[in-house]
Amino acid sequence: MDWAETLILLSPQLLLLLWALLVLGLDLLLKKAKDSLAYLALAGFAPALVAAIYLLAQGTDRSLLSGMVRVDAYSLYFTIIACLASGLVMLASMEYMKARTRYRGEFYGLLLLATLAMSLMASSTNLIMIYLSIEFMSLTSYVLVGYFRDDPKSSEGGLKYFLFGAVTSSLMLYGMSLMYGATGTTDLAEIATSLATMQAIMPPTRFLILPALLFMLVGFSFKMALVPFHQWSPDAYEGAPIPVATLLSVGPKAMGFAILLRVLLTAFPAFQFDWVAILMGISIVTMTLGNLTAMRQTNIKRMLAYSSIAQAGYILVGVVSIVPFTVGIHGVLLYLMAYLFTNAGAFVAVIAFSHVTNSDEISDYAGLVRRSPALAAMMVIFFMSLAGLPPTAGFVGKLFVFGAAVQAGYYYLAIIGVLNSVISVVYYFNVVRQMFFVPPPTEERLSLPRFPMAAAIICVVLVLIIGLYPQPLIDLVGQSVTLLAMVR
Repeated sequence: MDWAETLILLSPQLLLLLWALLVLGLDLLLKKAKDSLAYLALAGFAPALVAAIYLLAQGTDRSLLSGMVRVDAYSLYFTIIACLASGLVMLASMEYMKARTRYRGEFYGLLLLATLAMSLMASSTNLIMIYLSIEFMSLTSYVLVGYFRDDPKSSEGGLKYFLFGAVTSSLMLYGMSLMYGATGTTDLAEIATSLATMQAIMPPTRFLILPALLFMLVGFSFKMALVPFHQWSPDAYEGAPIPVATLLSVGPKAMGFAILLRVLLTAFPAFQFDWVAILMGISIVTMTLGNLTAMRQTNIKRMLAYSSIAQAGYILVGVVSIVPFTVGIHGVLLYLMAYLFTNAGAFVAVIAFSHVTNSDEISDYAGLVRRSPALAAMMVIFFMSLAGLPPTAGFVGKLFVFGAAVQAGYYYLAIIGVLNSVISVVYYFNVVRQMFFVPPPTEERLSLPRFPMAAAIICVVLVLIIGLYPQPLIDLVGQSVTLLAMVR
């Protein structure tokens, strides 16, 4: 493979890198006209997104950089998710960041670099590359969470995020080193081959491999905010700038599932009985604890943080249900795209409200329908989708995920998921009750910022389109699942 072809295959990542360097460079050179950097950074996601769609349409499936990275339909699907998530965050953050900090150029550059890191996470097929990409994502996230240095909550959230991340990262790296010591390789496909050979020669390999796998799952669970590695999430979400909380709730979480699926299905198909049992227990605890704790929150960012923890538990149902059928993979990928627009939309609506009220308390949403009917209506749709009610994207996602559990014979897991979805209606519609049935403190209409409202409108339209006509997304997911042969 020549360098020209390699550059074409890596064009989404290279474009993001070059655009980030351009934004950071211009931020140093320009003393005025800083606002133009926001538009420049937003425009940077378009070429990367177009390049990823083009490679996906071409049916690309190539291994690059000595097997460290694979450009296939699966990785390109998640690259598209990363670009869409970051693009929406960038659009929603323009006015919010302008009113709160003068260091906006660095923020936009870091957001582009975070998108690059997410794309690399989805493409990694080697333990070394997986670790490096996760650390790249983590380092940018730590800085973004603590971006408001004068805000004690932002500093506290960033510090807690960093400390939890350092511990889980070291445990994950220890697990990877154990795996390398046992198999003599860091390539995922070669690990699977080595493990199959080891099982044939010395059957009790489970006691050697399971500790390594468990340590690796610690690092992955941290990025997805799975119980019991979720403690950083509420404080980080509450303290971080709301656009950063939006990104954390959809971007790194989706990429964590991308890595989890690739690692488990490529390197550990022979140990599926073990990791299915482990992840099943984590799924039940995650969705239950997330929902029960969310019911007690009075801050909407903390409520959405625990909600996102519960959503990760639902997605994990699809991961567990991959074996012996493949519907689970479709459910996970479809749910992640639906979750992107749903959760991003909910957070963007919070950005719009917080920008004009400087409040994140649920009680301050009282009478919102009188002060901003459009924002209240959009938030109802987002909460319906998060709860899994038709005709929204969230309903389609949960239908596929819970349907996969039923098809795999995990009826109790599907029942627990449905019961948790019912519980979630309580705290989602507590906000709706405040907006529609509690009188407002004032009848003054809210003058909402245009860019967050534009992002919210985009999200609500896509949530309804996916809910009413999901077939194009289902077809895209079908084309993107290149790992199916490994679980048949």
